[in-house]
Amino acid sequence: MTARVFTVSLATVLALAVAGSEIARADTLAIGASIPKASTKMKNVDGKEVSLADVAGQKGTLVIFTCNACPFAKAWQDRIVDLGNSFASRGVGVIAVNSNDPAIVPEDGYDLMKERAEKAKMGFPYVVDAGSEVALAFGATRTPEAFLFDATGQLVYHGTIDDNAKEPGSVTKTYLKDALTAVVEGKAVPLAETKAIGCGIKFKKA
Repeated sequence: MTARVFTVSLATVLALAVAGSEIARADTLAIGASIPKASTKMKNVDGKEVSLADVAGQKGTLVIFTCNACPFAKAWQDRIVDLGNSFASRGVGVIAVNSNDPAIVPEDGYDLMKERAEKAKMGFPYVVDAGSEVALAFGATRTPEAFLFDATGQLVYHGTIDDNAKEPGSVTKTYLKDALTAVVEGKAVPLAETKAIGCGIKFKKA
């Protein structure tokens, strides 16, 4: 392959990659949207079937797409659990959703999800999104990726947890915590969208 042909080919690949990411962003749930797939039942780590509607809180509902294997999910795990447990006691329904295909990532298998939930002391459901149906409806692409809905069921925050996954002590922007606090207090969320940073969801292959 000549240098010129390689350059053209690379440009084409980059263009397609950008186009694909634009499509993904366009499909992501918009601020103000209602909870999709609210009645879809998903298997929780306790063996029971749970839907997003089942866990909806009086003050709001937090849906976090996460997993066992992703380094970013692991880095943010304690903060996610702390926020989830804390705000669950303040009227926010909380649910963690694993949409990864365990055939692709064995570490995201159900038994290991149960171990993770117990070890992390999750006080909220951690469910299997079989076939990634719910993630696709949300337009979620990352782990972790947060979607926060207010008391009326409208999306008011979408994005990342905070501004430093690897160094909790260096965090200066607590995006999700600020949004949760605003929802509980019935106030406007200060920043409605941030960029979700993490591993790509490993969707089940057709």
